[in-house]
Amino acid sequence: MQSSQEPLTDSKWEYIKKIVDNGRKRKTDLRMVFDAILWITRTGTQWRNIDSMYKPHLPIIQYYYYSWQKKGILTKALDSLVRTVRELKGDEPSPSRVAFDSQSVKSVPFVNQDKGIDGNKRINGRKRHIAVDKYGLPLAIHVSAANCHDSPEGLELLWQLEKYERIELCCVDNAYHGTFEDGVVFYGWQIEFGQKPESKQGFIPQKGRWQVERSFAWCNFYRRLSKGFEKTVNSTISFIQLAFINMILAKIHRLKT
Repeated sequence: MQSSQEPLTDSKWEYIKKIVDNGRKRKTDLRMVFDAILWITRTGTQWRNIDSMYKPHLPIIQYYYYSWQKKGILTKALDSLVRTVRELKGDEPSPSRVAFDSQSVKSVPFVNQDKGIDGNKRINGRKRHIAVDKYGLPLAIHVSAANCHDSPEGLELLWQLEKYERIELCCVDNAYHGTFEDGVVFYGWQIEFGQKPESKQGFIPQKGRWQVERSFAWCNFYRRLSKGFEKTVNSTISFIQLAFINMILAKIHRLKT
């Protein structure tokens, strides 16, 4: 894991450029814009406190951030990178097994939309739901209020997985009984439940599901994700995507060297 955020190298930028740059002539350096957004994701700073190197370009950087978010560019970039890593590892672009889980995160003051109290974990904020493959690479992301149950909210992950044609098995914990289980049956997939014994304390690796726990742990290296800083769930999803994009670019670099 990188100890600090560095500007994108030429090889890393090539993977992003083919998605964010449509070839149109423009005065704005899109590489600088993407670097700045990744810097915010890593450091957790507020937009107005952006590094002096990017400060003069702040309105342009924000414009592209919200534009890419609205047009689904970040989703497209993440999907493309996930498929690239799987191919570099000698796997099919589409996984056959997917692990699901959620993480409740405390929201900061003045964030009022899609917010609730997770009574089990005693957290007032939002809940992040993700589905990952065997490498911990994100295949689907959803964000809800923390008081929402995993089972119905997990359905928001299932429809995002339709583009992966090889999925056969969904690995979940006991919180996904009910509505989610019915949804998995609807798609014709199998479901496998796994739960650590109540007598055990701390982190216990569970077959088929430990990868999703590790993916949440990877996000701890990104200060923007340490709490629910975003006013909207769309921005929360975007910064989760950006964190994983940054991690996967580093992974691709290691695989190719």
